[in-house]
Amino acid sequence: MAESSEEEQQLMQAMGLITNAGNAKSLAMEAIHAAHDNDFTEAQAKIDEANKALIEAHNMQTKMLTAEANGQHSQLTLLAVHSQDHLMTAITFIDLAQELIKVYHKLADSDSK
Repeated sequence: MAESSEEEQQLMQAMGLITNAGNAKSLAMEAIHAAHDNDFTEAQAKIDEANKALIEAHNMQTKMLTAEANGQHSQLTLLAVHSQDHLMTAITFIDLAQELIKVYHKLADSDSK
Protein backbone atom coordinates (compact mmCIF):
# COMPACT_ATOMS: atom_id res chain seq x y z
CA MET A 1 0.00 0.00 0.00
CA ALA A 2 2.90 2.39 0.69
CA GLU A 3 4.13 2.00 -2.86
CA SER A 4 0.76 3.07 -4.24
CA SER A 5 0.79 6.13 -1.96
CA GLU A 6 4.31 7.04 -3.14
CA GLU A 7 3.22 6.69 -6.77
CA GLU A 8 0.20 8.88 -6.09
CA GLN A 9 2.39 11.50 -4.40
CA GLN A 10 4.79 11.49 -7.36
CA LEU A 11 1.85 11.86 -9.74
CA MET A 12 0.48 14.81 -7.76
CA GLN A 13 3.89 16.51 -7.67
CA ALA A 14 4.37 16.09 -11.42
CA MET A 15 0.87 17.41 -12.10
CA GLY A 16 1.49 20.37 -9.77
CA LEU A 17 4.68 21.15 -11.62
CA ILE A 18 2.92 20.94 -14.99
CA THR A 19 0.01 23.11 -13.80
CA ASN A 20 2.16 25.85 -12.29
CA ALA A 21 4.62 25.89 -15.18
CA GLY A 22 1.74 25.99 -17.66
CA ASN A 23 0.14 28.87 -15.79
CA ALA A 24 3.45 30.74 -15.80
CA LYS A 25 3.77 30.30 -19.57
CA SER A 26 0.18 31.42 -20.18
CA LEU A 27 0.64 34.51 -18.01
CA ALA A 28 3.83 35.37 -19.90
CA MET A 29 1.87 35.16 -23.15
CA GLU A 30 -0.76 37.48 -21.69
CA ALA A 31 2.06 39.88 -20.80
CA ILE A 32 3.26 39.86 -24.41
CA HIS A 33 -0.27 40.64 -25.63
CA ALA A 34 -0.58 43.49 -23.14
CA ALA A 35 2.75 44.94 -24.29
CA HIS A 36 1.61 44.62 -27.90
CA ASP A 37 -1.35 46.80 -26.93
CA ASN A 38 1.05 49.27 -25.22
CA ASP A 39 -0.34 48.40 -21.78
CA PHE A 40 3.01 48.08 -20.05
CA THR A 41 1.55 48.26 -16.55
CA GLU A 42 -0.57 45.20 -17.31
CA ALA A 43 2.37 43.51 -19.02
CA GLN A 44 4.50 43.91 -15.90
CA ALA A 45 1.66 42.69 -13.68
CA LYS A 46 1.33 39.56 -15.82
CA ILE A 47 5.08 38.95 -15.72
CA ASP A 48 4.97 39.30 -11.93
CA GLU A 49 2.12 36.75 -11.79
CA ALA A 50 4.06 34.46 -14.14
CA ASN A 51 7.07 34.61 -11.86
CA LYS A 52 4.91 33.72 -8.84
CA ALA A 53 3.57 30.68 -10.68
CA LEU A 54 7.13 29.80 -11.66
CA ILE A 55 8.19 29.95 -8.01
CA GLU A 56 5.40 27.50 -7.18
CA ALA A 57 6.64 25.19 -9.93
CA HIS A 58 10.19 25.48 -8.60
CA ASN A 59 8.91 24.63 -5.12
CA MET A 60 7.33 21.44 -6.50
CA GLN A 61 10.57 20.58 -8.25
CA THR A 62 12.54 21.23 -5.05
CA LYS A 63 10.29 18.81 -3.14
CA MET A 64 10.93 16.18 -5.79
CA LEU A 65 14.69 16.76 -5.73
CA THR A 66 14.82 16.80 -1.93
CA ALA A 67 13.01 13.46 -1.75
CA GLU A 68 15.47 12.05 -4.29
CA ALA A 69 18.44 13.38 -2.31
CA ASN A 70 17.00 11.78 0.84
CA GLY A 71 17.01 8.37 -0.81
CA GLN A 72 13.37 8.31 -1.88
CA HIS A 73 14.10 7.43 -5.47
CA SER A 74 11.17 7.85 -7.77
CA GLN A 75 10.50 5.91 -10.89
CA LEU A 76 11.44 7.87 -13.98
CA THR A 77 8.20 8.16 -15.92
CA LEU A 78 7.25 9.99 -19.06
CA LEU A 79 5.05 12.22 -16.88
CA ALA A 80 8.03 13.18 -14.70
CA VAL A 81 10.09 14.04 -17.77
CA HIS A 82 7.13 15.94 -19.22
CA SER A 83 6.78 17.98 -16.03
CA GLN A 84 10.44 18.99 -16.14
CA ASP A 85 10.03 19.92 -19.80
CA HIS A 86 7.12 22.20 -18.89
CA LEU A 87 9.23 23.91 -16.25
CA MET A 88 12.15 24.55 -18.57
CA THR A 89 9.82 25.80 -21.31
CA ALA A 90 8.12 28.19 -18.90
CA ILE A 91 11.45 29.59 -17.73
CA THR A 92 12.56 30.19 -21.31
CA PHE A 93 9.19 31.63 -22.29
CA ILE A 94 9.18 34.15 -19.43
CA ASP A 95 12.70 35.25 -20.35
CA LEU A 96 11.64 35.73 -23.97
CA ALA A 97 8.46 37.55 -22.94
CA GLN A 98 10.48 40.02 -20.88
CA GLU A 99 12.69 40.75 -23.89
CA LEU A 100 9.69 41.21 -26.19
CA ILE A 101 8.12 43.61 -23.71
CA LYS A 102 11.30 45.70 -23.82
CA VAL A 103 11.13 45.76 -27.62
CA TYR A 104 7.46 46.82 -27.57
CA HIS A 105 8.33 49.50 -25.04
CA LYS A 106 11.10 50.88 -27.27
CA LEU A 107 8.78 50.86 -30.27
CA ALA A 108 6.12 52.72 -28.30
CA ASP A 109 8.67 55.27 -27.13
CA SER A 110 9.96 55.84 -30.67
CA ASP A 111 6.40 56.20 -32.03
CA SER A 112 5.61 58.90 -29.46
CA LYS A 113 8.59 61.04 -30.49
